[in-house]
Amino acid sequence: MKGVLIDLAPLRASPAFRRLWFGQVVSIFGAQLAFVAVMFQVWDQTHSTAWTGAIGLAQALPLIVLGLFAGAAVDRFERRRFYLVITICQVITATLMASQLLIGSVPVGVLLGLVSMQSALGAASGPAARSILPQLLPRELLAGGIALNRIAFQGAMLVGPAVGGLIVGAWGPSTAYLVDALTFSGVLYGVLGLPVLRVKGEVRPGVRGVADGLAFVVSTPVIRGALVTDLAVTVLSMPISLFPALNAERFGGDPRTLGLFLTAIAVGGVTASVLSGSYTRLPRPGVVMLIGAGSWGIALGLFAFAPTPWIALAFLAVAGAADTVSVVARSTIVQLHTPNELLGRVAAAEQIVGSAGPNLGNVRGGVTAQLTSPFIALISGAALCVAAVITVATTTPGLRDRIAPETSPAND
Repeated sequence: MKGVLIDLAPLRASPAFRRLWFGQVVSIFGAQLAFVAVMFQVWDQTHSTAWTGAIGLAQALPLIVLGLFAGAAVDRFERRRFYLVITICQVITATLMASQLLIGSVPVGVLLGLVSMQSALGAASGPAARSILPQLLPRELLAGGIALNRIAFQGAMLVGPAVGGLIVGAWGPSTAYLVDALTFSGVLYGVLGLPVLRVKGEVRPGVRGVADGLAFVVSTPVIRGALVTDLAVTVLSMPISLFPALNAERFGGDPRTLGLFLTAIAVGGVTASVLSGSYTRLPRPGVVMLIGAGSWGIALGLFAFAPTPWIALAFLAVAGAADTVSVVARSTIVQLHTPNELLGRVAAAEQIVGSAGPNLGNVRGGVTAQLTSPFIALISGAALCVAAVITVATTTPGLRDRIAPETSPAND
């Protein structure tokens, strides 16, 4: 079992990574509390689905517009100092949201403006955190470190919303914002424990620096193949928008079943993270990624034909596990094949794909279902996903190569 369970060696090997991981665990949990509070407060003040939908827009636009420029800044400046400045700004923004405890609720427009500010800062902190990882861990431990980060995110997704609902119900959304602000102390603890992380080489300013990063992504087959695979999983086959209609058609519209759909995906993801030692130690992460992405599509195709709710939930759990396997392997490929001086920009591109892809996929699914049926939307997306993964596998032979282990960090 030791070789199957999640690899804890990265936590033992690098005190700096251990501190940073702990801080991120705490902060991700706080972010989930804040998200529930924002949703509740916007609905409570407007009773409008248009306004609650605007929350997603407020989060997505800064990430898409600023992400690549933030990634260029990560590569241009000393990374520890840059991450520290961004974290302090996040603390200030979270404190402004928590100040409603004293001044009362702010208008919805102001609240969404603060959400946009946090998202803009997240567009910088995400690439910063990802680009730091290869400078803290040896190559052979990098996949294990990524799996540890993944389980931290999924654990917060499972527990955070429920706790957030309890806090908002008992003390109101402002208390949840206050807890979120306090959790940033964990990130500060982690960032302050980092060594100086200078980047060799120069980054051209502005659009030219961004263009250099995009040129590397496009011209490097394994990086391009990894990101295209992620788009295949998300844009072509994301099923979330189809869940209400499928639940109504197949399982009587029981809201308890609908709620379990998302929980099943998360449970599968957490299980795959706990057992990540079974694949993070393998020498061919590209093959692992392709198998995980293809299994996601196959599991969703089987979900479309599931005759009972429990079988449907089982296939969704398999899909969630496959997605986690694919994400961990993809991030490993990206970080192992990207030079240190480009990590920020490539990590920003990966973050944008990972964040925008699911939203576009849900739009594709919803429109296809409207024009045809939810079943056709789901099964066609699953088939397109598998076809795209096979195409990437056959046209990108580098993804089948072994990763040569090293005993020193991947980047100095």
